[in-house]
Amino acid sequence: MRINLTQYENLNHKDLLPRDVWVWTPPQYEQDSNARFPVNYMHDAQNLFYPEKSYTHVTWGVAEAISRLSHWGFIQPAIVVGIDNTPNRVGDYLPSRPFETPEGKAFIAQLEAEAQDELEKFDYVADRYLELIFAEIKPRVDADFRTLAETENTFVMGSSMGGLISLYALVEYPQVFGGAGCFSPHWPILGPLTVPYLQKNLPEAGQHKVYFDYGTAGLDAEYAPFQDAVDQVMQQKGYRFGEDWLTRVAPGADHHERAWRNRMHIALRFFLGKKDN
Repeated sequence: MRINLTQYENLNHKDLLPRDVWVWTPPQYEQDSNARFPVNYMHDAQNLFYPEKSYTHVTWGVAEAISRLSHWGFIQPAIVVGIDNTPNRVGDYLPSRPFETPEGKAFIAQLEAEAQDELEKFDYVADRYLELIFAEIKPRVDADFRTLAETENTFVMGSSMGGLISLYALVEYPQVFGGAGCFSPHWPILGPLTVPYLQKNLPEAGQHKVYFDYGTAGLDAEYAPFQDAVDQVMQQKGYRFGEDWLTRVAPGADHHERAWRNRMHIALRFFLGKKDN
């Protein structure tokens, strides 16, 4: 594994909490000084590269997977931009616009009645978090590294709440992100709001790729009915299974970095796979 990280310390945007951003370049970056590379923006960077920083002491293994798969010729090598989370993780990652509808406001009222203290722990700033990525982080990365900056070469990935914000990023900024990788997205927190939001706002098929997965144990055991409903929306919007949309189920897998690490190669081959493989 080749680790070559650049740290942008305490990167901030408007009223967001500061955080560090890490850039990993694949081995091919040093081998060919003229080459440019796709970029994969990933949330929860603490869990990406270093076991000692990871909450579970297990990383996603994304650097290892890209190095290995690209060496074998299965995928294009890609740059990874890891964005640290903060104590406001839930507030940063919870999509905002689904709650702006009358149905969303009614759902908020229900949540407030059931868990007011929990809701008040966070500042809900997902839209500003996305602004941080596309208005500050991406321009800086494109300026400092040899990237392929076009939409079709720009991806975003995350797990759980990070899976939700990844899909939200593609829906809200389809001109920026060409693909979203959503590992074990925590659908229950959006309740009944996911389907109408996607029906209205998901880009029509043809220009984007979306990857979903989930396990069948732990928190992931709750996700099947929500994912089935999302899959129906994907079909209605014209997304073709296996071509520009993929949903995978991992029997027995739990809501854990180890599970997402084990499925990373599937998402990478879906987004970055070479056509002859």
